[in-house]
Amino acid sequence: MMNRNFNRGRKFLFFIPAAVLIAAVLGYVVMFLWNWILPEVAHTGKLNYWQALGLLVLCRILFGNFKPGGPGRGFGRRGSGMRDKWHDMTGEERSRFKEEFRKRFR
Repeated sequence: MMNRNFNRGRKFLFFIPAAVLIAAVLGYVVMFLWNWILPEVAHTGKLNYWQALGLLVLCRILFGNFKPGGPGRGFGRRGSGMRDKWHDMTGEERSRFKEEFRKRFR
């Protein structure tokens, strides 16, 4: 029991510096890309590091979410209904479905 709590604490202590490092690197990447592309294309001003980090946080708030696992992790749960339907189909039903899919999307 004590060993499990120790591992959890160690993982948490590793997570904090890793998260700070990832945020720092992403801030520099956003700053570099913004300053490289947008001043010439859209005639905008250049960003400093803190503005780039703020822009990154703003985009995360507006377009992402702060739930663990990030976006797209729930697809397996949402898509399981179709997966169950696929497994319940006979071979003939699957081939008809594939043929109909090909007709519609080609």
